[in-house]
Amino acid sequence: MSDTPRLLILWHSRTGASEALARAAAEGAGEAAWLVPAAEAEPAMLLAAQGYLFCCPENLGSLSGLMKEMFDRAYYPVLGRIEGRAYATLIAAGSDGEGAQRQIDRIVTGWRLRRVAEGLIVNCAAQTPEAIAATKHVPASDLAAARELGAALAEGLRLGLF
Repeated sequence: MSDTPRLLILWHSRTGASEALARAAAEGAGEAAWLVPAAEAEPAMLLAAQGYLFCCPENLGSLSGLMKEMFDRAYYPVLGRIEGRAYATLIAAGSDGEGAQRQIDRIVTGWRLRRVAEGLIVNCAAQTPEAIAATKHVPASDLAAARELGAALAEGLRLGLF
């Protein structure tokens, strides 16, 4: 078994943008990446990882429901057991994404996680019902930023910086 620290990349996507960002981050993280859909995440996975990247869309100015459900399911089983571990966020938004990022930050404050990178918010500029529901195509520059974030988190974990 590899001694590479695990970066658990938990994601939820409804229209493809968050999934594309999560996959790009996993590509950047290389062998450290542990890519898991939020609906399949278990508390034991959070306990087994050394760092986290939470990737989801902002829905109606809030954290997506399935990502919130993952936090609801895992919150108490890992409470008091993952303090100080590194985390970052990737948010796909139709406008600003700040609401979802604030909610994640507030939730993980209870776990005493440590934000180690500025949140990456990708504005998909979807403002009509049709655009909001449409499959998203993430620009190459945003995918590159997600890859860089995944690589930076994995390297920081590998070096023991966080």
